[in-house]
Amino acid sequence: MLNFKLVSGRTAAGRTNRLAMGDWFFRSAMYACGLALLAVTALLVVELARGARPSIVEFGFGFLGGTTWDPVREIFGALPLVYGTILASLVGLLIAVPVSIGTAIFLAELSPQWLRRPASALIEVIAAIPSVILGLWGLFVLVPIVREVVQPVLGDNLGFIPLFDGPRFGVGVLSAGLILAIMIVPIVTAVIRDVLLAVPNSQREAMLALGATRWEVISEAVIPYARSGMVGAIILGLGRAMGETMAVTMVIGNGFQITPSLFEPTHTIASAIASEFAEATTELYIAALIEAALILMVISLLVNIIARLLVGTLVRIPSTVRE
Repeated sequence: MLNFKLVSGRTAAGRTNRLAMGDWFFRSAMYACGLALLAVTALLVVELARGARPSIVEFGFGFLGGTTWDPVREIFGALPLVYGTILASLVGLLIAVPVSIGTAIFLAELSPQWLRRPASALIEVIAAIPSVILGLWGLFVLVPIVREVVQPVLGDNLGFIPLFDGPRFGVGVLSAGLILAIMIVPIVTAVIRDVLLAVPNSQREAMLALGATRWEVISEAVIPYARSGMVGAIILGLGRAMGETMAVTMVIGNGFQITPSLFEPTHTIASAIASEFAEATTELYIAALIEAALILMVISLLVNIIARLLVGTLVRIPSTVRE
């Protein structure tokens, strides 16, 4: 009996040691993964800063506020690129967000069961289409439609507004915004749908028990409960729009200018890097493009920080209302 107890005690102690060792290994592996991600991000910033150093030394803060992009005279200013990036992304977001929210509400709350799964799968398939294919479709299908239908209608009826005044070439900010909207609608829709489906049924049942209509249930119970996730989905779509390259390069017209017109061609930071990096032959030219990439990374970081703050604020609002 004594030997059995000794053997049992040793077995239990050995098992405890193995569990402790496994827990230590798992914890160490997770820490290593987290630190590796931080290290990769830091190395990326360091490498971009190192590559952009000649441009930073040459132009300083004038690079961000400059409006001239002249590779021949080696004068570079990124303000038109930043402006084009923000404008095209906002146009795409303004078009995509209402469509995404409506589609997500339909799939999560109103769609019959037999349609929900095929429609959700179709949205996910659209999200997986390579951007270069969407760019080709935009160049040969969307641009002619914009040039022959959309721009004449907007220009003839709203041409007194600077947004809709300009040459009707088809390529430009409007076409880029439409392409970006098509690209981010599946992502935003899928995330918002999952957020709405995660809302507890008790929220819906409580409203229905009070005699609310279906629309009142959605607008007063479901959407307020899910709004933080919806904001996160929208910011995710904005980040995708700001970093999109090939599709935008094909339809935006590639012009370095700051203009209020959506009909005018312009550039985004990503499209400028994609279209000009192969032609950059001097050290300063390459450094200017790398500094533009660094600016895009900073803008994306700021957008994500603002999104975190907004989501945190929206998460705290319901508890305040209940009190």
